Order: sequence, then structure tokens, then C-alpha cells
Amino acid sequence: MPAAALVATASLALAGCAGTTAPGDGQDGGGAVQVVASTNVYGSLAAEVGGDAVEVTSIITSLSQDPHSYEASARDQLTVSQADLIIENGGGYDSFLDGLVDSSGSEAPVLTAVEFSHDFPGAEGHDDHGDDHGDEDHAEGDDHAEGDDHDHAGHDHIEGFNEHVWYDPHTVAHLVEDIAHQLGEIDPANAETFETNAAALIERIDGLETSLEGIAQDHAGDGIFVTEPVPLYLTAAAGLENATPDAFSEAVEEGQDVPPATLLEAQQILRAGDVRAVIVNAQTGGAETTEVVNLADSLQIPVLEFTELMPDGVDYVEWMQQNVDELAGTLTR
Repeated sequence: MPAAALVATASLALAGCAGTTAPGDGQDGGGAVQVVASTNVYGSLAAEVGGDAVEVTSIITSLSQDPHSYEASARDQLTVSQADLIIENGGGYDSFLDGLVDSSGSEAPVLTAVEFSHDFPGAEGHDDHGDDHGDEDHAEGDDHAEGDDHDHAGHDHIEGFNEHVWYDPHTVAHLVEDIAHQLGEIDPANAETFETNAAALIERIDGLETSLEGIAQDHAGDGIFVTEPVPLYLTAAAGLENATPDAFSEAVEEGQDVPPATLLEAQQILRAGDVRAVIVNAQTGGAETTEVVNLADSLQIPVLEFTELMPDGVDYVEWMQQNVDELAGTLTR
């Protein structure tokens, strides 16, 4: 994603949840477990699982901030150094957090969301979330906690891998299970509460998957065009076909000019009449994106805007359900 398209700041935004202890009190001070998340997406999940027993700091919370180009501050480093649990996306998306872990000397367990994706290179796969997730998957989470070396494979950008895994409800459900497990390891007295909260959250996430299955029943095979690969996990779960030339979305995401031949191909795809919706990243833009949106408008193809960060006033499931509902409503027009 182009750094120039966003206003990256080094300010620290705090996404608080229940609890009033100062960062670093942790279990040693008898206070809330200190959780640091790279973005408010993962902070929301941790807050819902942890409830009153955790205090969450999300480093990036504003739609004007780009995790790819975020410049961490000394305050961020202090916050990470006092964390009891760290949650990141990985896959090169929020590599600033890797640097903070290394520079702070933190030995807190690190959960990396991309490692819970079936599509992640080298992933062994996960059973359906539920009782079968059990010991094997939790053991993977323990590996995160063991070593001082936080240079996981998920930290570097991987060619051909879509790192926007928070748009995949199934991956998020597995992550939620491991958040509960890790919090229970840190705070055993509240382990049962964490598991109960996680189960309730996963039930809500299952509702997202049910909604997506409903779209697939009615619209499987319908074509969509995305200016960036951000929503592709969600649209794939809805049975929709991505008609976008790879070279187009890759160029836009990397902040590069779309090759003229690729732009012409994209225009021909839109004019062919098989695309039911165009989805853009509301946090980025560029000349080629504007051209596609203008053409879609002229052809009366609906244009949807998805974001990478969670808007104010909603939690993760509410946000995703809004996206799913907008997609379903657009396809039924």
C-alpha cells in the first residue's frame, strides 16, 4: 500500500478497555494483564476476550495511519517493553512492531495472526475451531512465548501471500482461541473467564461465516473488482470471483504506477458487464484507482469502500458484519 497515500504519524493512540492499572503493572503488580496490539482490530479482539482482567493498548487506531509506514516512537517502545502479551498481524504488514519488540528487549509472548491462516506458507492447517483446536494449536501458541527470538517467518512480506487476514473470519476465530489460551497462561485465576469470553466471541464470528455462506448460496461466481487485495478473504468466503488483474492490485498496493496495458485490461473487464461491484480501500487512493471508480460510476457498477482499521464506535464483529451486509445489499440490487 502506498505510504504517500496516507498521513502516517508517530503519535500513540491508546485503545483502552476495562481496567485502570498503569502499563507494566501486569500480574507482578496484581493489576490487569497488559496487552499491546499493533492495530485496533487486534486490540478489539483482545479486549473482548480479556474483559475487565486486561488493559489493551492499540498502537494504531486512526484511519489516517498506515501500518506499513508507521514510525514508532519512544513511547511506543516503552509500552511494548511493559507488555505481558503482544498481538501483531505479521506477513510484513506491521513490521514496526517487530522492531519495537527487538529494541525493547521484551520477552512477552507474541501472537502473529498470519500464522493462523490456512494460506500462510508452511502452515500445517487448523481443525475447525472448537473443542478439536485443543492442545496441538495451543502448543503453537506456547512456541511464541518460549523464545527470545521474535523474528518469526510471518514478519517479512511474502510474495503472493495476502497478509490482510483479519478479513478472514476463520483465521480470526483461531487467533481468538489462542488469545484466550495465552491470557490464561499469564493469569491462571481468570483462565476460565477468558475461555468463556472467547467462546462467546467465536460464536459471533461464526455468525459472520453464516452470513457469508448465505451470500455464496445466492451469488457464487459473481465477479468483483478490487483495487487492492484487502477484502479478498471476505469476498472469497462469499463465493465471489475476483476479476482484477493481479498486476493492477499489486501495483496499487505497492504505490506503483499501473502498467498502461494492465489499466486497459482492467477497463475492458469493467466494460464487459460481468463485474457486480468494485471495492476500494478507503484509506488509500491514486490516479488509477480514481479512474476505475469513475468508470464504474459511469457504468453504474456499485462501488464499496472497505478500510484496514476499525472505525470508531464498533467492535470487530460489528465492523465485519457491516461490510458483509453492504456487500450483500450491493449484490442484490
